[in-house]
Amino acid sequence: MTITIVATKPIAGQKPGTSGLRKKTPVFMGPHYLENFVQAIFDVVGAEGKTFVLGGDGRYFNDRAAQVILRMTAANGAARVIVGQGAILSTPAASHLIRLNKTDGGIIMSASHNPGGPEEDFGVKFNMPNGGPAPEGVTEAMYQRTTMLTEYKMLVAQDVDLSVVGRSHLGGMVVDVVDPVADYATLMESLFNFSAIRAMFAGGFRMRMDSMCAVTGPYAVEILERRLGAEPGTCVNAVPLPDFGGMHPDPNPTWAKALMDEMFGPDAPDFGAASDGDGDRNMVVGRGIYVSPSDSLAVLAANAHLAPGYKAGLKGVARSMPTSAAADRVAAALGIASYETPTGWKFFGNLLDAGRATICGEESFGTGSDHVREKDGLWAILLWLNILAVRRESVAAILSQHWGKFGRNYYSRHDFEAIATDKADAMMAALRASLPGLKGRVVEGMTIAGADDFAYTDPVDGSISKAQGVRLMFEDGSRIVLRLSGTGTEGATLRLYLERYAAGPMGLDLDPQEALAGIIRAAHELAGIERFTGRTAPNVVT
Repeated sequence: MTITIVATKPIAGQKPGTSGLRKKTPVFMGPHYLENFVQAIFDVVGAEGKTFVLGGDGRYFNDRAAQVILRMTAANGAARVIVGQGAILSTPAASHLIRLNKTDGGIIMSASHNPGGPEEDFGVKFNMPNGGPAPEGVTEAMYQRTTMLTEYKMLVAQDVDLSVVGRSHLGGMVVDVVDPVADYATLMESLFNFSAIRAMFAGGFRMRMDSMCAVTGPYAVEILERRLGAEPGTCVNAVPLPDFGGMHPDPNPTWAKALMDEMFGPDAPDFGAASDGDGDRNMVVGRGIYVSPSDSLAVLAANAHLAPGYKAGLKGVARSMPTSAAADRVAAALGIASYETPTGWKFFGNLLDAGRATICGEESFGTGSDHVREKDGLWAILLWLNILAVRRESVAAILSQHWGKFGRNYYSRHDFEAIATDKADAMMAALRASLPGLKGRVVEGMTIAGADDFAYTDPVDGSISKAQGVRLMFEDGSRIVLRLSGTGTEGATLRLYLERYAAGPMGLDLDPQEALAGIIRAAHELAGIERFTGRTAPNVVT
């Protein structure tokens, strides 16, 4: 076997976003595109003598990309790669394998919740030795490297058989194909009271788990049906498909409509949940009641001590800036620290590594803890099941009691997708320019107490992240946040976050869109959404 040096030249636009490089699949399949980015990764982090984890969510091109990455990893001198069988690994499972095996990092092939297929989305990201996404300094170095590449290394070799668990060699590199589920499932069993959850299922508790034809299917079947005894068929859409069965694998009320319809139907199960393309997001629904991601984070933080893995209590709670302040109220009651970070799981890594936070969450259906360094959809679902098994109350009852104790942060996210980038940028630029004059302005009967462009100073390493989203804060505690998402592949996605606090005891049972109506009108007026984008209504409401 020989190593070839392939001549190339820089390809514009290979700048990673909040979760790696994401583009349309035909772009990644184009000449040198994947190879250039992978070489840039190795040029920055180094490969000689190192061990990496490799896996993906099974979307279209996952299998071919894995073979290219393996040959390039060998050509760059790596000693070993641990790869999920079939090149499959959920993102949290990959993070766990990196940490469990003390590797030098890993490459994850995924575009997370984005659609998959020949004309849809693909992505590649690098996770660090701690199991978490590469921080901004590292991804920026990778991007800069893509702007000056002249060659990449490739081993000339046959494909590695990834269909069977076992060890083989690729040149001088060891390739260990592992069961993608086993180690992760064992980790979950160490954190949660599987006996109590098994007893709950044996007592007639019914659940519906929708894996959206994405990567968590095998994990959910193994853990929920086989290890916990949930009724066969509890897990639906459990076979990962390259195009996710035509679904948009984003677990929210819009894209998981079938689950929502069932949970609000006449024969609804006790509990419903869904996960996304790569398994790091989750949606939780009770019989007749939807749980917002912000409320879910707060409830999990308030009840985590009921699970064996967290019985000693939490060190702190961290949330992304657009996430509601509900978790902050729990942290204050528990006497522990709370942190507000920019969007992107990588910002939680330092807090988790330093032992300052135990549970983290973000508004885009991501929740996790210090067991890995990624958000983890099934982890959140299992913690909910643990809480339900111990408290023996419904989701609705738990939420009602939570709001009665802490008050309710009414909250919603409105997504305006595929906006022309120049129009979205112009809107945000105009909004930022208006910030100094907004304090004291009255809109919809509410007075603006402050307005800023969120900046974050990491309390562990002192690094500073600026321009992370515009915040408009009102005197009554209401809040509007606007930011452009970095996870799409076409145009720009405007995310509008809306929040209003109700202390109770009255006014805790309104429909969120009704409770937020004034805030919504104020946001459209202040940002000029229709004037700049032509949009009057969002594509997705969560």
